[in-house]
Amino acid sequence: MVKAILSVVALFALFASSTFAAEFKVDTKASQIKWTGEKVTGSHWGYVNIKSGVVNVDDNKIKNGNFDIDMTSMNCKDLDPGEYNDKLIKHLKSDDFFSVDANPVSAFKIKWVKDNGNNSIKVTGDLTIKGITKQLTFDAKYTLSGDKLTAEATIPVDRTKYDIKYGSGSFFDSLGDKTIYDEFTLDLKLVAKK
Repeated sequence: MVKAILSVVALFALFASSTFAAEFKVDTKASQIKWTGEKVTGSHWGYVNIKSGVVNVDDNKIKNGNFDIDMTSMNCKDLDPGEYNDKLIKHLKSDDFFSVDANPVSAFKIKWVKDNGNNSIKVTGDLTIKGITKQLTFDAKYTLSGDKLTAEATIPVDRTKYDIKYGSGSFFDSLGDKTIYDEFTLDLKLVAKK
């Protein structure tokens, strides 16, 4: 009798874990990453697309996930279309910055998630840019409703950790108003569905 009860309990636990565990695929059209880079004399911003990604959820909590970012999709939205806009994007894609020809895809892998309560989490993961992987941690807000997961986060990134040193006052003297700040920001809006 005891063995039978334990078997039923074990089956229920297995069923429950399989019921709550789910993989959410990123809706690449509904999701977006906005980048903002600042310099002494101003800033620029635009978007870069998520190429693909998944978020694994267990017991209504985000556990891990991974994302590929299409660096070839990088654009600038604060400048009117035309020569200067094209020149800026070409420079950002060059070896001075993101070396997009050699590294067309960047990636982020969620390693740990800490629940802060009130649909807030602290995410720790590995960001890979130009083939260089560094760990970073940031706060995010998320909503899980049925078959849809949405999340938002503002992620500061120190570009010099990825060997992007062009115009950095940390590595070059006397740049004056040509100095580009080391930190850029990614504003993530993520939508994923079962």
